Amino acid sequence: MPQSTSDRLPVALAQALIRCPSVTPEEGGALSLLAQTLVAAGFQVERPVFSEPGTSDIENLYARFGSGRPYLLFAGHTDVVPTGDSSAWRHGPFEGAVEDGVLYGRGAVDMKGGIACMLAAALAFLETRGSAFAGSIGFLITGDEEGPAVNGTVKLLEWAKARGERFDHCMLGEPTNPGRLGEMIKIGRRGSLSGRLTVHGRQGHVAYPHKAENPIPGLLRLASALVESPIDGGTAHFDASNLEFTTIDVGNPATNVIPASAKAVFNIRFNEGWTAETLGEEIRRRLDAAAGNAVRFTLDLMPSNSPAFLTEPDTFTDLVAAAIEAETGLRPALSTTGGTSDARFIKDACPVIEFGLVGETMHQVDECVAVADLERLTAIYRRLLDTYFDSELS
Repeated sequence: MPQSTSDRLPVALAQALIRCPSVTPEEGGALSLLAQTLVAAGFQVERPVFSEPGTSDIENLYARFGSGRPYLLFAGHTDVVPTGDSSAWRHGPFEGAVEDGVLYGRGAVDMKGGIACMLAAALAFLETRGSAFAGSIGFLITGDEEGPAVNGTVKLLEWAKARGERFDHCMLGEPTNPGRLGEMIKIGRRGSLSGRLTVHGRQGHVAYPHKAENPIPGLLRLASALVESPIDGGTAHFDASNLEFTTIDVGNPATNVIPASAKAVFNIRFNEGWTAETLGEEIRRRLDAAAGNAVRFTLDLMPSNSPAFLTEPDTFTDLVAAAIEAETGLRPALSTTGGTSDARFIKDACPVIEFGLVGETMHQVDECVAVADLERLTAIYRRLLDTYFDSELS
């Protein structure tokens, strides 16, 4: 495939985006840069801002080229996590410096680099095809993914739906590859449910235990009941659901006082065999059985907006995998591992697949990406655009 001027843009675009200090919830100029570039390429661009009491207003971006079907949507976020100690970076976190074929900066991997590749691929495609293809290309970009995820993608999708926008497929550019570009596509994500378990006792002197009620043995008993048996055995595309305790605390600085209560916090990453509601029922069942009449406890399950979901492998999955294999020589694994992403919202609008850069340095000091990977990912997205609009999906 011949390389156009636009094919060589991803590094410059990634550098420009990195130089926008868009730490959540600040827009930092990143969405403005995207808007300017997209408008110049003929996209219709809008910048809705969403609000919620107790949260920061968030700027978002929606862009579309074309009016026909099928409609392929590129999605992602321009907000980034804080830099930490800036002096510890090899290069300034917002410099966008390139050294020895590596681009450094906050967001290089997660996920300004991915957005730069999507944009460069779309520009190259339109430079060659113009409007002479049956379909539409869109961008749905938020500034709230690394934060509460309240005023970003979820509301942007609702806004688009209210306007009559309908998407056929979505490519989300989160970093998905463990060590080498081309290794892994995410076709789903595990759900997430967190809970606080409190066992109630009665405070007293350790020398007079008969006058107190120590909650710690009860907490250990209940905690063991939650982990001694597997939650499930996994499914065809998901590993077994997993519960991890993240803190246990009695808040007791004294060595001669039995505490009044003991608390534990846990998180469960679960597969598509459960919902937050059915899993909560299972957790309560286990706790009730273990507690009997001997342990007094309360369970507080935190609200969850992270369901488990799966995009069933189909023609679109095959197109993505074939584009990756053609450019990298690797046949990517279809995975549901990792944490949550905005795909959990997009899956209600259309089938969504995640494929992006190597995530090894995301959220770290000296976050970085190989220039060669930016160019290769752009080629993958470009090939996908060509095959998508020439396929039976059209």
